[in-house]
Amino acid sequence: MNAFGAFWQILPSDLRDRLQNDSKRGQLLEVILDLGRLPEARYLGEFGGKYLRSTEVSVEELEYAQSAVGEFGGDNRAGIEGTLHRISAIRSRKGAIVGLTCRVGRAVSGHIDMVYDLLHYGKSILFVGRPGVGKTTVMREIARVLSDEFQKRVVIVDTSNEIGGDGDIPHSAIGTARRMQVPEPSLQHKVMIEAVENHMPEVIIVDEIGTEAEAHACRSIAERGVMLIGTAHGEWLENIIKNPILSDLIGGVDTVTLGDEEARARRCQKSILERKAPPTFYFLIEMRERHYWVTHKTEKSVDTLLRGKTPLVEIRKRDDRFNVVVDRWKAYDRHDI
Repeated sequence: MNAFGAFWQILPSDLRDRLQNDSKRGQLLEVILDLGRLPEARYLGEFGGKYLRSTEVSVEELEYAQSAVGEFGGDNRAGIEGTLHRISAIRSRKGAIVGLTCRVGRAVSGHIDMVYDLLHYGKSILFVGRPGVGKTTVMREIARVLSDEFQKRVVIVDTSNEIGGDGDIPHSAIGTARRMQVPEPSLQHKVMIEAVENHMPEVIIVDEIGTEAEAHACRSIAERGVMLIGTAHGEWLENIIKNPILSDLIGGVDTVTLGDEEARARRCQKSILERKAPPTFYFLIEMRERHYWVTHKTEKSVDTLLRGKTPLVEIRKRDDRFNVVVDRWKAYDRHDI
């Protein structure tokens, strides 16, 4: 059975038949099954969803899907062994599953050329972007290229098995990179440090950095000279700057009070924002769309934004022939801090 076949098996038979014959099945992003509501399909590049039938999802259909998937983790996520698909549950107050988000996982290649040149620097890279824009897919392909082509010792810290897939044997899409699973999401930061201390990686890959402990673990890892490839919650660099939990990833932000003379010399207010320390991530990439990325040199962009000015960035996008075009020294279309 192919990977899509395994995905079909968790769906009610009528939805399975409809989606298998759907001309857009190659763009299928996820199927939503909510108790008492119409089942819905969502597609890549489209806003909103499409109802799949005129009758509501039943308790029996959710129970069937749950039995096909198996046990859900503490983060209410499960996978299908040997695939990259992710099933996420919504529970009632009593703990019963009343909704499922069945997300299609694909081993997609072809994204790496958007960032391939930056990998040669050996510098840490942080990706931000809205959900569904393809951050995890890029992590997966970077893992493969760094381990197979660059011959690096790569360890993936895979909290929800999204990068390496479900099961004890990781999906072939990550190449020869090693994968450490995380028993509970709250332990991700500990597994990150364990990976460095026990397995001597040259590269650590971690998805969804979201807590202060994880941000501190990233800094500790970077200070040991290990290259980090990560994603964080947020769409723009400004989101990370404003986030007191994650701002350490870009060096942290402090309020500094200047003396009268220095404030006059700088032609600014006496109370200003300044970066506290070197950024953990040398580059920060905003994935605005799958094929439109804004690349920052983190230190320069953060300092410029904190001074109230507009940094210069690289715009990476694809032309009509799908070739990567890099526009350098473009003014950043910033969001006010």
